[in-house]
Amino acid sequence: PEGQTTVREFIFPHDYEGYEPTPDIVWTLSDDTLTVSGYLCQQATATHRGVEWHVWYTDEIPSSAGPWRLRGLPGLIIKAESEAHTFCLTELRQEASPITAPEQRPDVQRMKYAKLLKHRNEIYGNRQYAKNPMYYVPDLQGSITDMSVLNHNGQQLLTSSRLGLDLDNHNWERALARRYSQYDCWMNGFKVDSVNYFQHRGDIHNFYGEQASVPDNYNAMTIHLAKHDGSDYRLDIEVRAYNEGVAFRYFLPEHPLAVFHKVVADLTEYAFPAGTKVWAAEWAQAPYELKDVNDIASPIERAVTVVFPDGRCCALADADVDDWCLQKNVASTTKANTLTTWMYSPVDVVTYYATPWKVIITGDSYGQLLEHRYLIDNLNPPCEIADAAEWVKPGTIMRCTTLTTEAAIRCIDFCSAHHIDYMLFDWKWYEPCTSHDGDATRVVPAIDMPQVVQYGKEHGVGIWLYVNQHALQKQMRELFPLLHEWGVVGVKSGFVEYASHRWATWLHDLVRYAAENHLMVNIHDEFRSAGFSRTYPNLLNQEGIRGNEEWPDADHNTILPFTRMINGAADYTICYYDKRLRNTHGHQLAASLVYYAPLLTVFWYDTPERYQGEPEIEWFEQLPTVWDETRVIDGAPGEGIVIMRRKGSDYYLAVMGNNQSSIKQVSLDFLPAGRSYHATIYEDDPKVPTATHIRISNQKVNSNKSLRFSLQPRGGAVVRFSLP
Repeated sequence: PEGQTTVREFIFPHDYEGYEPTPDIVWTLSDDTLTVSGYLCQQATATHRGVEWHVWYTDEIPSSAGPWRLRGLPGLIIKAESEAHTFCLTELRQEASPITAPEQRPDVQRMKYAKLLKHRNEIYGNRQYAKNPMYYVPDLQGSITDMSVLNHNGQQLLTSSRLGLDLDNHNWERALARRYSQYDCWMNGFKVDSVNYFQHRGDIHNFYGEQASVPDNYNAMTIHLAKHDGSDYRLDIEVRAYNEGVAFRYFLPEHPLAVFHKVVADLTEYAFPAGTKVWAAEWAQAPYELKDVNDIASPIERAVTVVFPDGRCCALADADVDDWCLQKNVASTTKANTLTTWMYSPVDVVTYYATPWKVIITGDSYGQLLEHRYLIDNLNPPCEIADAAEWVKPGTIMRCTTLTTEAAIRCIDFCSAHHIDYMLFDWKWYEPCTSHDGDATRVVPAIDMPQVVQYGKEHGVGIWLYVNQHALQKQMRELFPLLHEWGVVGVKSGFVEYASHRWATWLHDLVRYAAENHLMVNIHDEFRSAGFSRTYPNLLNQEGIRGNEEWPDADHNTILPFTRMINGAADYTICYYDKRLRNTHGHQLAASLVYYAPLLTVFWYDTPERYQGEPEIEWFEQLPTVWDETRVIDGAPGEGIVIMRRKGSDYYLAVMGNNQSSIKQVSLDFLPAGRSYHATIYEDDPKVPTATHIRISNQKVNSNKSLRFSLQPRGGAVVRFSLP
């Protein structure tokens, strides 16, 4: 405020603001001059708070500011000296955006500066501080209980929530004849030894994704905990604060004696205000239901989209999970409005070791939660496949539903004619495929696999094969080199185990071994993404979604973008001609853009013979599957979504409605200003005399215009914008 000086300071674990009236300093000007950092300066002197200051200011920069509390001259003070201190300008640059004071946070403790100075001196002047800077932080009985989370606007998302792990190391402690202090919970007895702070600013350019480039900017701290009872147990808590959310994980430093650490419980809790609700799915392909947080009696899948009483939202998710077990959330039985963490199995780790990241994604809308999901990818290691660009190729894929050579040839011809990149032989191309007695190195007689693969190569269509858990577990080391030798480009894994620590590491190692053999991967059925495709981009897709195999309605489909799709890519297995569809064909077209899928399945239950020349199939022919830009224009779970994606200079728009009819007016202000675009619009129209009833129209548009869509119940529409 005008006439007031504010000092901000962090004294663990709190932020402080001290304020006092801005002092009036009486300066004596001198004719002496000095050149400092290229600026001609004039000298001035004054005595402030008993200290004599000699300063040099330049009227080339007309600002009355200066270092510390020195100010009040007709130019910027760029050098100041006293008997004990020296300030000197070393660099001056112009920022692209104005420099403003940080927003006032509600948890900052404000007081007069004299009181803050006294408090600081009491802390820093204590002899114990020299021995242990965190001596005044109390023992952590059972957990760190003061985790609160604010969004970028300073609004509280989580109230005081428990952190920590529980370990059971009795076996190795006894084996090594160690008699450490025993606690009811492993977290008991820890003290904070120190806290480190750092920050990172940068951008990440992924191999592929929903955005060509994403920001990676955060402030970070690591809290170092230790037990001083002779056990040598230590634990670090690593925290990163982004504009888009918060991430934290536990790190177990190397123990000098431990054979391993057995993690038996994740104690992390999420405490919310009363009235908070969550979108709940009890398994990966389950329907969603909006429930009060206290009513989550069975563990629910992550990501968990949280809805606060005032309408705000956030999402709880995981990242970098390849060496951990499946985790879910369930309501606490002892604390109201609180979700606890449920682990599928114990996890045995050899220190040093980092747990997966826990991510809390924030935004001003449901759409921003989806836009900010790149935090999950950012928290995974960078790509480890040096030659990925040579053989990892996103694209569209169609299943051949009849397992014969002749059917495959017809399907490849259809794919080639309609620019579909891949064809899949699903289960039963080897027999028996759901038994350990099956042999995936032997193809059923009805398929001439070499002929099919060669025909696909000649027509620009790669061949994928389904392989069940049994054959993968039994034959993977033999099978993957053989499939590569055959010329197969990808493997769709079916009904794989993924939840326990053992099977989670096995499944991620499967993706690594596939990469060694230049095989792309699509994981079915319950597995969900946590960003591993950033590290191993040959994992093009995974299911973990209630898609067209379950024939969901439009309400369900409009929930998915703001829940399941926060995890990342999903194989919705889009159908188009099947009579069992519950939604319009415009809705199905929209699904191909709404649900991000680097490997996009189209015509899942369909055959080439069902195609009768419907002109809107050109939408699938021209549709990219990875993007340079993605923006959610509007939407909410169960209501609908309007989403824009860009590839190069082409823009793509999808409007997806729920079970009710609706009208959507969509501004085209996402288009570059000053340029005209050709818009090709595909939307439902019962009057169109085709089996799919899609009307195609064309308009000349620009960024000043808008489009109006009258959606049928369970309807949708898509638009492609291209330069003339």
